[in-house]
Amino acid sequence: MIQEARLHRIRALLSTFNQVSTERIAQDLGVSRETVRRDILELEGQGALRRVHGGVVATEPQPELPLAVRQSVHAREKRAIARAAVQLVQPGQTLFLDTGSTTMLLAEELSTMSGLTIITNGLHVAQKLAAADTQRQSGNEVILLGGMVQPSLAATYGDHTVAEIHRYCADVALLSPVGLSSVNGATSFEHREAAVARAMGERARRLIILADSSKLGQSSRVVYAEPQAIDVIVTDAGARDLPELPQWSGQRCQVVLA
Repeated sequence: MIQEARLHRIRALLSTFNQVSTERIAQDLGVSRETVRRDILELEGQGALRRVHGGVVATEPQPELPLAVRQSVHAREKRAIARAAVQLVQPGQTLFLDTGSTTMLLAEELSTMSGLTIITNGLHVAQKLAAADTQRQSGNEVILLGGMVQPSLAATYGDHTVAEIHRYCADVALLSPVGLSSVNGATSFEHREAAVARAMGERARRLIILADSSKLGQSSRVVYAEPQAIDVIVTDAGARDLPELPQWSGQRCQVVLA
């Protein structure tokens, strides 16, 4: 991985978690700690971060990266998660989907099923599902929630969106957090994203969290689902050896490794 790509990835980690350990960066990039040290010095010189004991912190809160950028990170793992998650869905069910790079891939997998009602705040998610239904005549009903539009997230949000969610009672909510921790549960970077995800989780009989292994053991700024509220976690095989995974054994949720 060239340095420019590494610097971009370190910035992405900071935009998500605000504080990241040197060990986490080395693991995520698959490089040595010495390489990480050089990259940190470069970014510190640019004013993008500040070194602290054991890692780095953002010099100021960073906005979450646009959806188009996040789609390129851990794409293979997210595809595997989407394929595993669709196995947990039954024809005829009503689903909530929030917006995110993983749920975008899930939308592609769901488009092969029939008789679903899918309620989402994701513009691209709704468009992908509706286009597939037009082609296949699968009988899926796609409902795009109204509200204010956030262009960088390609999603609706706000009080109107949350009020619309409360009009429905879904069988399953499939949500993709920024971080997932056995202590804090599912977390998001933005308050408005968290409000939508929280409402979806509350209005569904079953809550399924889709999180690639890089998100496990991490917490972002806003909690939207406590650990005990989560029924199923779908993650990739890279989570198998993470110390976070055994922490969920005491919870009532099922863990699916894709």
